[in-house]
Amino acid sequence: MRLQDKVIIVTGSAGAGIGQTSARRFAEEGAKVVVSDTHQKRTKEASEMIRDDFGVESIGVLCDVTNQEHVDNLVAATLEKFGRIDGLMNNAGINVLNECVDITDEQWDLVFDVCIKGTFRCVRAVLPAMIKQESGSIVSLSSTAGLEGAPNQCHYAAAKAGVVAFSKSVGNEVAKHGIRLNAIAPGLIMNPFLERIYPKEQLEGYLETIPLPRKGEPKDIANTALFLMSDEGYYLTGQTLCVSGGSWMVS
Repeated sequence: MRLQDKVIIVTGSAGAGIGQTSARRFAEEGAKVVVSDTHQKRTKEASEMIRDDFGVESIGVLCDVTNQEHVDNLVAATLEKFGRIDGLMNNAGINVLNECVDITDEQWDLVFDVCIKGTFRCVRAVLPAMIKQESGSIVSLSSTAGLEGAPNQCHYAAAKAGVVAFSKSVGNEVAKHGIRLNAIAPGLIMNPFLERIYPKEQLEGYLETIPLPRKGEPKDIANTALFLMSDEGYYLTGQTLCVSGGSWMVS
């Protein structure tokens, strides 16, 4: 029970991928989880399943991270219900595959608004409560695309690189308050979203580049996020952990 009674918000956590898997993993370790997503019915259902399956308190709050009013309401609802915020996982994201020459201003702006500005909005909103508590852990999803670039998704790669620099910068600012900011850079993690946006042949090609002998799964990211949220990860801040099965390595 490494997160016993800690209150953790997870954005983009009503779907069947990393967000919901992480929310459930946190609940399994005793956390009170705030499920947040853009689909009201699925958000409510995911929260109810967490309560039923793990016997912890959980609420579902509708939130589009591109909408500041939504973000402010998410934080207010969490504080009203639980009185504190111990963790935030910025999982909400979007990608639109396209060559640079064909990316429109609207596509660029949407990806940035969700992936990096949405992260900024959520962090800015939770920091006052965490500063008052003198504690907190924030985990934001970057990507191996943000570390090494990626064809047909320069906007996504640029936004995810921004998450890395943002986490370092704010992590430096708020460390004096006992608040930690770290990022996770997943490699290819199989989930329904990826299977929708990537051609099958392209996915199979990526899988062949992974040294470890299996596909990445949402639980691999959830377990890493659990470590960073827990006291076991206390002495890490401003770091980016690459979880890619060895497909991206640094010396």
